[in-house]
Amino acid sequence: MTAPRLWALVGATGTGKTALSLRLAEAIDAEIVNADAMQLYRGMDIGTAKLPVADRRGIPHHLFDVLEVSQDAAVAAYQRDARQAIREVFDRGKDAVLVGGSGLYVSSVLFDFRFPPRDHSLRAELEAELDREGAAQLLERLRALDPDTAARVDPRNGRRIVRALEVVLQGAATHGATLPDAPESWHPQTTVVGVHVEREALVTRLDDRVTGMWSQGIFAEAEGLLSQGLEQGTTAQRAIGYAQALAQLRGEISEAEAIAQTQALTRRYARRQVSWFKRYPRLHWVAPDATVGQLRDLESPA
Repeated sequence: MTAPRLWALVGATGTGKTALSLRLAEAIDAEIVNADAMQLYRGMDIGTAKLPVADRRGIPHHLFDVLEVSQDAAVAAYQRDARQAIREVFDRGKDAVLVGGSGLYVSSVLFDFRFPPRDHSLRAELEAELDREGAAQLLERLRALDPDTAARVDPRNGRRIVRALEVVLQGAATHGATLPDAPESWHPQTTVVGVHVEREALVTRLDDRVTGMWSQGIFAEAEGLLSQGLEQGTTAQRAIGYAQALAQLRGEISEAEAIAQTQALTRRYARRQVSWFKRYPRLHWVAPDATVGQLRDLESPA
């Protein structure tokens, strides 16, 4: 009997990973596991392009809508839950298809990522400092303690900077928000597929998607999520699109400005995603319209 295989469909947002995952899972009778950090959140549908349940073709989907918007997503908890979901899929004798573009989340499942312990009191102090001083001040502090990590971390991502400082100040070595130098696969039978769209075409797709988010009602969706605690957590409220919708709701920017900001941030995020996944060993790039037969030809131990 052939051992179950872990498939990973990764790449930039808007490249067609979801549609390809459905074709693959349907053809091989697999189950899908989410690796998009924002699709973990219940109620955040339009801005994350979450596939409606009615469109999932009866294929089991795991780790969608598992967090309230008031909760903070944590990659260590996600790693635990995703690997458990995958093990359960394997126990049913099926392949698992991990789908998403959140680089650190994908990597935490595919590779031997181990996370240092958390210090909640230290985290609270650092988050208070972030609110007072801003991300730039904390980044300078991180640069003095761990210049390599500071050089890799997104200078606009205050939450990531706080986590890096929390690790360093505990005296622990950190993964530095990047891949290990020599990543080892978690599951021996793994096929990693990158879905690629040429940059010019992707920019058009992303800009159109953002415009569509507003016409589909992301403003009303964000407004409705306020009563569920959208502004209480530190993760969901910063999601691209939702942060801009909230700023529009507060009267700080117009709808046109919200759309333009979201488009610019989405294009930047897509570039970072591509850069992240390019570093994966044994990554196979395919077009969004790749056939299941082409994907099967890629089957080989990672």
